[in-house]
Amino acid sequence: MFGRKKQAIKKPSVPLVQTAPRDFGANRTLLRFQAQSRMERSLYSSLRESVPIIDAALGKIVRLMGSFSIVTDDGSAQVAADDLLKNVRVNGSSQGLMSFVTAYLDSLLTYGEAVGEMLLCPDLCGVYALYNASPDDAVIVAGSSPMELVVCRSDSNGQTPVKNQSLVLPALLNQKSGTVRGTSLLEGLPFVSSVLLRILESLKTNWERVGDVRFAVTYDPKDGFFSEESARQIADEWKKAMRGDKVCDFVSVGNVSVKAIGAESQIPDCEVPVRVLLEQLIAKLGIPPFLLGISWSSTERMSAQQADILTSELEYYRAAVEPAIRKIVQTHLRLSGCDDSFEIVWNDINLQDAVELSQARLNNAHAAQIEHEYGLEEKDEA
Repeated sequence: MFGRKKQAIKKPSVPLVQTAPRDFGANRTLLRFQAQSRMERSLYSSLRESVPIIDAALGKIVRLMGSFSIVTDDGSAQVAADDLLKNVRVNGSSQGLMSFVTAYLDSLLTYGEAVGEMLLCPDLCGVYALYNASPDDAVIVAGSSPMELVVCRSDSNGQTPVKNQSLVLPALLNQKSGTVRGTSLLEGLPFVSSVLLRILESLKTNWERVGDVRFAVTYDPKDGFFSEESARQIADEWKKAMRGDKVCDFVSVGNVSVKAIGAESQIPDCEVPVRVLLEQLIAKLGIPPFLLGISWSSTERMSAQQADILTSELEYYRAAVEPAIRKIVQTHLRLSGCDDSFEIVWNDINLQDAVELSQARLNNAHAAQIEHEYGLEEKDEA
């Protein structure tokens, strides 16, 4: 992989895309860029950290995508495929091809781009491990033609193309026409999220002011004589009375009035604007509200329709990661000396689909049984 001869390889290969120093000093800016930069990717990461519903929605999409199996016609190829599916190392801490696909899809949804890499065994007998590169360390650029994608390392020296492009796995989500840039699922959400965060920040500030009651103590002496020493004594006694460790009475001479600061004002109702903003977020992310713990009024038929829409979305994301899965399995089977023809079989997305399919099979079985009985009756009559 590094240009050495095969007999000189003694250790498993290491990732070609190494981690580069990062600078997240401007990760809160809400500007847009025509070309996705490190600042914009940092913005998307900040959105997931700041708005829990965004992170929950992306996590639900990744988990609801389900798992898959590799089916081949050859016995030895099936054994090699099953071993890859269960035992391939991923990023040094995980195991199994599904772990790589999960991180791959998560990066694809968050940034609109994903880069993976295959690490070969020392004797080149298969794929030894898989590596998910950070979008900050790998850059996808156009090659000699618009149909060719080239992955480059991003370091202090600029952009250096990876030596063996056949071992890297670039992917773009909703590629923009005429560019090699993907579209993040979070594109369009920074403004809405900034308004939502502003409302929540104001709500926090108002509750700090109103919830933690502060008092204004006004002293009006009877004889009209006021001294700084008297005011200081009243203030000290009030502090003692307001201590939280013990109950104490406040006693003073003269007209003393105590009012709660901000008692006359009301906290603005934020339920309606927050719901409007959450509707915008959910519409963009494509997750039904009930999957995120939001109990908005909805009928059973509407929930079923939302589940069907989510199923189509998940099918689209499955199609987005299938090229990378197919390339990994083909490379492993070819290096293992097996037939590289196989099929990717995805599991049912959710239990509701399985129930509906089983009900449909049951209905078909009943219909076949009735037709069979009807045919027997005709024979008896004849």
